[in-house]
Amino acid sequence: RRLKQRTAIGPRNPPWHGGDERSDRTAMKTVSLGAPRSSTVKFRMPTRDNLVPIRVDIEVDGQRYRDAFTWNPRDPDSEVITFAKRTAKELKLPATFVPQILQSIQGQLAEFRSYEGQEMQVKEKIMPLKIDLRVNNTTIRDQFLWDIGNLESDPEEFARTLCDDLNITDPEVGPAIAVCIREQLYEIASQTVSAMREAKMSKKRRAPEFASNR
Repeated sequence: RRLKQRTAIGPRNPPWHGGDERSDRTAMKTVSLGAPRSSTVKFRMPTRDNLVPIRVDIEVDGQRYRDAFTWNPRDPDSEVITFAKRTAKELKLPATFVPQILQSIQGQLAEFRSYEGQEMQVKEKIMPLKIDLRVNNTTIRDQFLWDIGNLESDPEEFARTLCDDLNITDPEVGPAIAVCIREQLYEIASQTVSAMREAKMSKKRRAPEFASNR
């Protein structure tokens, strides 16, 4: 089942801007630490739920649709079509938005799926993550350490806890934080895949040279 979370949506909500609620924190804290370990797994999001961060920003004839949410890559592509049509209808967007919303989501899912089947290394590795967001009337800046090797980590739960700690009541802030975290984790995971692929290619290139020198 797809878990969808919206952040700011074009015609229905105002663009992100500075406002009343503000958090500006620099203290570093460690999140989701696991026991030391190292293994190789098939590519996936380094979180408990394998959900892809999706960000859509489309402008047509002066109207803008902006959204951020997560998507289950195992959902059938027909769900994307349904979502695009329903979104345009709910927000009273012109029909020209439907194919563009569809193309944007499908393109991001295709990129994610292009990594699937490839290997990535999973080990305890503490990485700094940063949040610098403005959502409606809330500005939040935070930084923390995250164990990207912990496949049981939960960005959504972390976002809810952070909002509770900071007394943030806007229901759109938590999902925006979670998507921001997932985007950074996705980038790190994809870089891990690329690094492993390059290491394998380099090893193959060195093998004939080693054999010829024996």
